[in-house]
Order: sequence, then C-alpha cells, then structure tokens
Amino acid sequence: MTERFLLHQPCDEQWWPIARQLGLRLQRARIAKGLSQEALAHAAGISTYTYQKFEKGESRPGTPMNPRLRIVIALATVLDIQVEELVGGMSE
Repeated sequence: MTERFLLHQPCDEQWWPIARQLGLRLQRARIAKGLSQEALAHAAGISTYTYQKFEKGESRPGTPMNPRLRIVIALATVLDIQVEELVGGMSE
C-alpha cells in the first residue's frame, strides 16, 4: 500500500509574515544594488506591478505572495545574490 504524503499548506495568516519578510529582503537588496522597481522587474521578466506587489508581500489584495521558484531565481540573479539570501532562515 502506498502512503500519501501531503504537504502542509499554511493558512494565509501564517504565511503573511514570511511573505512580508521576503518582500522586505527584495526591497533591501534592490536598493543596495541601486535599481528601481521598474528596472529590476524588467530585467527579471516580470511586470513592474507584479514586482511592486512582491515588495509589499502580496500577490492580490488580501493574499500573501507565493512566487514561483523561477521568479525567485530570476530576481536573485538580477540582484546578484544567492537565492538563500532571499528565502533562507524563513519558516512558518
């Protein structure tokens, strides 16, 4: 018999602090690199609006962000930092 393993999906209330922390890390890294939100978003292949929402920690009003891995990697690459600098040490 095959066991099923379900990933724990935190509720939005639990996810907000993580999303906000990622947004703050993105903002700090962007400022340190001397990039505008528009320049970073364009270089990473996402819209400025989407990136602005990421810095706020949300994807849609009232919904914490949960960006795809490829977007996190693209942002880290443009910022010339390791992905771990954006997401390391976070937990629910």
